[in-house]
Amino acid sequence: MQHGSALREAVRSPRTTPLIGIYDMYSASIAAQHYDGMFVSGFGFAASHYGLPDIGFIAWPDMVQFVERLRLAFPAHHLLVDIDDGYVDPEVACHVVQRLERAGASGVILEDQKRPRRCGHADGKLILPLEEYLAKLDLVLSSRTDLVVVARTDATEEAEIVRRAAALAETDADVVLVDGVRSVEWIERIRSVVGGKPLLFNQIAGGKSPRLSLTELTDLGVDVAIYSTPCLFAAHGAIDGALADLKTADGRLPDTGQTGSVELRGATELLEKNISRRHAHREPAPV
Repeated sequence: MQHGSALREAVRSPRTTPLIGIYDMYSASIAAQHYDGMFVSGFGFAASHYGLPDIGFIAWPDMVQFVERLRLAFPAHHLLVDIDDGYVDPEVACHVVQRLERAGASGVILEDQKRPRRCGHADGKLILPLEEYLAKLDLVLSSRTDLVVVARTDATEEAEIVRRAAALAETDADVVLVDGVRSVEWIERIRSVVGGKPLLFNQIAGGKSPRLSLTELTDLGVDVAIYSTPCLFAAHGAIDGALADLKTADGRLPDTGQTGSVELRGATELLEKNISRRHAHREPAPV
């Protein structure tokens, strides 16, 4: 299956295509029940794999191995992967892109930040000279076969946002992302600058960008929406609440009949689907 072509077709659909940020295999298993596409979030992966913030700690072999596991469990889902700055060196970026494509990734996002890097919605971001980023992007584009490549700028100055968005739209990248967009008016301006090139919008709870529905994004001409952290932040709140309740109950587990509670059977059935998806004829094993 050509995963890049499948994502490219979804991007061309009339309605904004949502990709849900996941951070481990369990969150991906839940997301797969609701959405056809996943975003392998750098923020979520750094948090879950290392317990560290999204400031450049990710080692590319760890990310490649994670995507390999995802593709085995979810053979038909879109997998867009955040590769930050390509792990600094352009040749490393090309190697990672080739490895990810062989592992079954649908696409990657390559940013123009320089180290020390930051989350796209954080303050203090630094960016590479445009010519240096374009050279790295060109190498990455020449390294892929079918993989979708999203060119991302983290520029924050208004004139530089416009200059870079226009330059990225002129490349062979499939999609353009301006991260940390602060208003609907700026989405409209970027849409006009990139012309017919597909546009991606990144939403993160508590981030710098406005909270918009898919219908609103479609009306604004946004082709893809990534949701970086809904699973991670929901898990954070739920785990914290569940452990606080357990402590209050002197260690007695809650009644599994409570609304929203998960028990052994439900969890096992969820995970069995990750086996049965590999075999079209196979039904999940009884619990």
